Amino acid sequence: SVQSCEYNNMDHRTDLNGTDRLIVRRGQPFSISLYLRSGTYQPGLSSLECVAETGPQPSEQYGTRASFGLSANIDTSRWSAAVTSPPGDMVALSICSAPDAPIGRYTMTLGRSGRIEFILLFNPWCPGDSVYMDNQQSLAEYVLSQDGIIFQGSHGHPIPTPWNFGQFESGILDICLRVLDMNPRCLNNPGKDCSGRRNPIYVSRVLSAMVNCNDDRGVLLGKWTDGYEGGVSPMFWRGSVEILRNWSTQACQPVRYGQCWVFAAVACSISRALGIPCRVVTNYLSAHDTNSNLVIETYIDENGDLIRSREMIWNYHCWVESWMTRPDLKPDFNGWQASDPTPQEKSEGVYCCGPVPVRAIKEGELTFKYDAPFVFAEVNADVTSFMKKKDGSISKVTYTTTVGQKISTKSVGSDAREDITHLYKYPEGSDEEREAFRKANHQNKLLQQQQNQGLHVAIKVTSDMKKGCDFDVYAVVTNNTQSEKKCRLVFGSCAVSYNGFLGGNCGFKDLLNVELSPGGERRVPLRLNYSKYGGLITEDNLIRLAVLLLDYSTKETILTVRNIVLENPEIKVRILGEPKENRKLAAEITLQNPLPEPLENCCFSIEGANLTGGCVISEKLGSPVGPGEDAKVKIYFTPTHFGLRKLVVDFDSNKLCHVKGYRNVIIGK
Repeated sequence: SVQSCEYNNMDHRTDLNGTDRLIVRRGQPFSISLYLRSGTYQPGLSSLECVAETGPQPSEQYGTRASFGLSANIDTSRWSAAVTSPPGDMVALSICSAPDAPIGRYTMTLGRSGRIEFILLFNPWCPGDSVYMDNQQSLAEYVLSQDGIIFQGSHGHPIPTPWNFGQFESGILDICLRVLDMNPRCLNNPGKDCSGRRNPIYVSRVLSAMVNCNDDRGVLLGKWTDGYEGGVSPMFWRGSVEILRNWSTQACQPVRYGQCWVFAAVACSISRALGIPCRVVTNYLSAHDTNSNLVIETYIDENGDLIRSREMIWNYHCWVESWMTRPDLKPDFNGWQASDPTPQEKSEGVYCCGPVPVRAIKEGELTFKYDAPFVFAEVNADVTSFMKKKDGSISKVTYTTTVGQKISTKSVGSDAREDITHLYKYPEGSDEEREAFRKANHQNKLLQQQQNQGLHVAIKVTSDMKKGCDFDVYAVVTNNTQSEKKCRLVFGSCAVSYNGFLGGNCGFKDLLNVELSPGGERRVPLRLNYSKYGGLITEDNLIRLAVLLLDYSTKETILTVRNIVLENPEIKVRILGEPKENRKLAAEITLQNPLPEPLENCCFSIEGANLTGGCVISEKLGSPVGPGEDAKVKIYFTPTHFGLRKLVVDFDSNKLCHVKGYRNVIIGK
C-alpha cells in the first residue's frame, strides 16, 4: 500500500507536523493506493476487509477496534471505505474514520497483507466532531496558531507576554500522545483509557491533571516561594517546546519549575496539537477559596501587611478554555469550557480542575461538572478583612475589592487584548447577576449594600513607573461627612509576588494626626526609590501599596490596597533582509539599560515556531552595559515555513531578568 502523506496531511491541516507519516483528523476521508499482487480489482465482485485498531487492547466493545468492508460511497458518520479508481491492479481507496473515534495511534489492516499506520486527531473542521467550530478565523487562531500572547502584569496595567506554543514542532505530537499514555488511568486500564480518548471532556480533564505532577508523572513541578534551585525560574520559559522535550528526554521526570501561566500555556499547546481548539485566559484579582464558602477571609497586621493564610487573592491567575459540546449537560452549555492545570485543590481525589462550561459559571450553576464552585469563587468570591492586633484582639476592617476583573485573552488574528469578563459574569448590580448569586447560594454578595461611607480612601499613581526610576504614589483621603475628622494614616509598600506572597518593605509612612474638614480631601505622597525597592522586588516587578485609615471618633478602620507593576524596558527588534522560506535572516536586537547601575552577564535569546528550528538561539554580550547604554546583538535564524510568525525575544542579566519582547515576521514563499 502507498499513502500520499503529503497530500493527506495538507488536506487534513496536519502538514506542519511534517509529511513523512500519515496524520489525519477524524470524520474526514483520506486516500491511499493499494497495489494488488494477484489479479485486478473488479467492482461488485472483489471484497476487502478493513480493520482499524488503537491502544494495547483493541476491542469492538470499547470502540477501539472497527472492522468494515467496501461500500459504494464514503459514509462520514462512521468508519467506511470506498474505491475511487477504475478497475486495475492499482486501487485507490478513500477511507473515513468515525467522527467520534478515539484519537491516537492506529494500525489498519487491509485484506490479508495490506497494513498502514497513522495518527488520528480531533477534527474541529468536521460538523460531526464534538470539538467542531464554525469559524475559519477562530480555527486559525485556536488550533493552527503556534504562537500567542499571555496577559500578566496587573488589572490596572495588563502586560502582554509572548509565548511560543510550538504544537507542530518536530516530535511534539508524539510527546503529547505520551502525556496521555503516562496518565494513571491509562497505566491502570489502558483499554478503557484509550476508549475515553473519543471524548474531549475526558481528554481535557486528563490534561488538567497531567500538566502538573502532583499525583502522577506529569510535565511540570510548581514552585511559588523562595528560590528555584534544582531548576529554572518559571519566568525563564519562552515557550512550551523546550518544556515538553525536557520532560520526554528526562524519562518523564517533572520539569522544574512552573507557575500558572506556564501550566496553562503547556496545556494549550497539547490541546491544540491534539486538535482541540484552546486559548489561555487571565483572570485579574483571582480568588483561591479553599473551603467552598465563596468567601475569602484575609488578615492584616497593624501596618496593613497581609498575614499569610491558605486563602489568597492572586494578582492574576491563568487557566485555559477548550471548545467542545457538553452532551452530558443541557445544550446551552456547549462552547468554551474552563479547565485549570495549576494544582490548587483536589477534584475527585486528583489535582485537576474542569472542564466546566464558562456559561455555567455565569449562571451560577454550581452543580455542573466539573469543579464549578472553585472556578465560580475565582471570579466572584467575596472578601472579608480582619485586623489582628499585637494584643491578640481581632477587629473587622472595611475593605472593598472586586474579585475577577478584566478576564483577558488574545484576540483572534491580532495581538490585542480581548476582554471576556462578560462571558463569566453578568454586569455588576444587574438583576441577572443577583439571580446567578441566588442560584449559587452566594449570600454575602446578595447582602452587600454599596454604602458611600463617611471616609473614602483611594491610591493614585503616575503613569511613569519604570523599573530603575524613583517615583511618587499617593494616598487620597476624602471626608464625605458633615463633621471634622481626625485620623491615623498608615501608608506602606512592599514587594509582592503575583500570587500574593509579600516581600520586603519598599517605603513606609505613619501619620498619627491627619485632620480633614467636612467635604475636605488630603493627598499624601509616598516616595518609592530604586535604591530601596530594586533589591527587593521579584521577577514579577510588583509592589503592593496599602493604606490603612483609622477614624479616631468611630474607631472604624478602612483598608485600601493596590498592586502596581513596574515597566521593564522595551526590546527593539529589527529584521535585516527580506524574510523568505529557507533563507538565513538576521535579527538586530536592542535594549537600553534603564537602571542607575551596569548590567552584567547580559544574554539575548530568541525562539519562534518554524523560525529557529524548534530550538532556542542565544547570544551573550562580552562586556557590561552601563546606565543609559544599549545592549545590542545580531542573531541569525532560518525560517522554514511561509506565513505570519512571532519571534519571541528574552533578555537576561544580573539586574534585569527575563524581559520579554516579540516581533511579528511575515515569511514569503
